[in-house]
Amino acid sequence: MATDDNDGASRGLQTDFFHPESEREPGDTNIQKWGFDVHPVVFPVSLALIAAFVGATLVLGSDAAGAYAAVRSFFNQNFGWFFLLAVNLFIAVLLFFAFSKYGKIRIGGVEAEKEFSDFSWMAMLFSAGMGIGLMFFSVSEPLYYYANVPGFFAAEAGTGRAGVAALAQTFFHWGFHPWAIYGLVGLGLAFFSFNRGLPLTFRSIFWPLLGERIYRWPGHLIDLVTVFATLFGLATSLGFGVKQINTGLSYILGPRMLGLAAIPRGITVQVLLIAAITGIATLSVAAGLEGGVERLSTLNLYLMFALLGFVLLAGPTVYVLGVWAQGLGSYFTHLPGLAFFTGVLGPGQGTVHTWTVFYWAWWISWSPFVGLFIARISKGRTIREFVVGVLVLPSLFSTFWMAVFGGTALHNSLLGNGDVLALYQEFNQTIATFAMLQELPLGAISGLLATLLVVTFFVTSSDSGSLVVDHLTSGGKQDVPRTQRVFWAVTEGGVAALLIWGGGLSALRTAAIATGFPFAIILVVMCYTVYLGLQQEYEILQSEEFADRIQDLTEEDVAIDRSREDVVTDVRENPESADD
Repeated sequence: MATDDNDGASRGLQTDFFHPESEREPGDTNIQKWGFDVHPVVFPVSLALIAAFVGATLVLGSDAAGAYAAVRSFFNQNFGWFFLLAVNLFIAVLLFFAFSKYGKIRIGGVEAEKEFSDFSWMAMLFSAGMGIGLMFFSVSEPLYYYANVPGFFAAEAGTGRAGVAALAQTFFHWGFHPWAIYGLVGLGLAFFSFNRGLPLTFRSIFWPLLGERIYRWPGHLIDLVTVFATLFGLATSLGFGVKQINTGLSYILGPRMLGLAAIPRGITVQVLLIAAITGIATLSVAAGLEGGVERLSTLNLYLMFALLGFVLLAGPTVYVLGVWAQGLGSYFTHLPGLAFFTGVLGPGQGTVHTWTVFYWAWWISWSPFVGLFIARISKGRTIREFVVGVLVLPSLFSTFWMAVFGGTALHNSLLGNGDVLALYQEFNQTIATFAMLQELPLGAISGLLATLLVVTFFVTSSDSGSLVVDHLTSGGKQDVPRTQRVFWAVTEGGVAALLIWGGGLSALRTAAIATGFPFAIILVVMCYTVYLGLQQEYEILQSEEFADRIQDLTEEDVAIDRSREDVVTDVRENPESADD
């Protein structure tokens, strides 16, 4: 552990050489009133934009579905290619940063120490980013591709080859590409906050291009798009989650399983569920990071691994492990082609438009939340460590989760009674996970566990998302009033409820795609600004002036150590001098 003197010297070194010359501080122009501490532009304008979108949804009423379908079709038809190229660019840029000369640059500066052990860091990465999505799509998506083989693959529906194609397509959507988006955002936020001493907010990433203008309208606009994207990306996840909770409670408590009073499925029940779970999330946020969010996140992780272990052991274990291996082989084999497949030249664009473009837009709109979380836990790691950890480990975990749940469902379709696929086709994708669990021992108990897990994912996502939005609308301040945190937790639940009431999941999907597009443009430009920042850091680290400063610090440390050794020697030789 470094001494206080060395810590001070390290901070001075980082400040003198790497921090920009600016007198601005996070939130220095904030308005503090009525228990709020908010940015005078980002907070009110973002509220107005959110209210306008939600209001339009409610005013349109029954016409909302048609309007949202038209908007989605517009983005799919005209900008699907852009989403595909952008996310591929993010992977290439991240790998370049990791394995070029910039890979040895340390997040936080040359003397920065890791705040978390490697194990703790990896565990937190596993729990970040995709909880509700993994629960919602892990069974339904492979089954859909099994019955409707993606156009990229030449396979007959309902066969073993269709199962391989289903897993490869699912792994593509949940593997390296989404984590490349998260990794790029996390790296940019971490570098400009910890290495440059700028506010932990999106505008800081554009310092190399904007300079002090990040504190004026260009920076305000960046943060506004970020808030809008984050809120609607989060609302989309909450919408998926509450639909699955409603289906789970109705299915498990109904006549098909426990035979108790069935809970009706519909928008009214889902809005009530959002209200109840948002109330829990609000209490958690009010308790703070350590009191509420951390405890729920820990519970979440235990429940997640408990359910994963149960399905793996109670289901066809050897078959599932073989499915994972074969699915990975097909994924890696077809990855280059899948990554750039638009379907324009045939044999179809259905999967690209319905699934891939939506996913990429959803991950992009969700990335500020996950990226900020990753940034806050990654100080002290080299860029190479960061990229390998963020890009590889969570991606493999996601594929394993999909193989366990989706592979068990495919086993039922290929070698079992086929009930899982039949129920999925009879009802909808929200029932798929519970239909699969019903085929295993203790189906009702595991179904309740799955429902509880979706609830805890809902709460922790709402908690973390409200903290991130709160952070962005307070000018980058990390300590904000409790009232403000509660306000954003309630607002997120309200937006999700109103959009489900006014336009259902179509409204949420459209919001994710519409907000993901402008934010994707911001991320493309961000690739260049992060490169400029790393290049400047590298040049300073290689400069003679920096080398001389390090040499001076080394000589000072040696002198201090020798002085301490002299004192110790003197005390040993003259014990009576110890009192002096």
